[in-house]
Amino acid sequence: MNQTQTAPAGDSENGEAGADAALIARICWYYFKEGQTQDAIAQRLKITRKRVNRILGEARESGFVQITITDPVGACVELEALLVARFGLTRAIVVPAPMADTDVRAFIGAAAGRYVSQALPPGGALGINWGGTINAAAQNLKRRSGDGSRVVLLCGGLAQSTYINPFDNAAMIARALDATCYYVTAPMFAETAALRDALVASEPVRSVLAMARDLDVALLSAIDLSDQSKALEYGVISPETRRALLEAGAVGDICGHYLTAEGATVTHPLTARIVNPTLADLLLIKERVLAAGGVQKVAIIRAALRAGLCHVLITDEDAAGALLG
Repeated sequence: MNQTQTAPAGDSENGEAGADAALIARICWYYFKEGQTQDAIAQRLKITRKRVNRILGEARESGFVQITITDPVGACVELEALLVARFGLTRAIVVPAPMADTDVRAFIGAAAGRYVSQALPPGGALGINWGGTINAAAQNLKRRSGDGSRVVLLCGGLAQSTYINPFDNAAMIARALDATCYYVTAPMFAETAALRDALVASEPVRSVLAMARDLDVALLSAIDLSDQSKALEYGVISPETRRALLEAGAVGDICGHYLTAEGATVTHPLTARIVNPTLADLLLIKERVLAAGGVQKVAIIRAALRAGLCHVLITDEDAAGALLG
């Protein structure tokens, strides 16, 4: 049975205070199209079963649910369901693809900020890496106060500060959550492999990196190696290093781990100098959220999925379609 989800006029009067069209559409899709129980939907969206029941009832009464899905979010919800089924995810969130020449990171980051606000438990520990998507997420977190949350930076810093500087992003998130922030007090790339090993073995770098395995949620971004790579644009890596990484089989990196298209780690002189948690520790994190989009990042997103680095994927329509295609 097909269903229609059409947002009625005056959505704020749709009965359920705070339930926007996207939330109503997802609940209706899961219930009517996928046949999920109200309990399952409540657990999936981290809301109460009573709220799910109320939204479903009022969606029927208001005309939100009819015969076919006409709400623009319907196409994104279908992509979400396909991504979950194809890649064994616990959840996928797909945002509409922006207009050409619009930075998709702002939209994906906004969705990531909203998701983390719901997913991070009171007093929970959140890990982040660097990137513009993380910066956008930081600006969209729901503010908290005094619940004992922690923010853990999962990478070293950059000597040249831009708006995507890892330390700045971590501080911004910590302020939003009123959280204690733990920094890796080392550069992102050590000068030599020996220096990297010495830094990782030292306090407090060792203890902060060790926090990765006990995180409740990690919000990760994906760094691609296309000619549009922000790492290249910002001078984080040089054109020569990019070429060498591509020749070694890398398609990008997740939290400093350069991966092949199949999700295997790449051996390269740069990888021996990166200050970051081990892949084994990342795989111990309770919920790994990967926020990345744009067709140029499809290869590294797919690699991360194959490497098991993602429970929840937040991406855009174009990237989702390419992943499924």
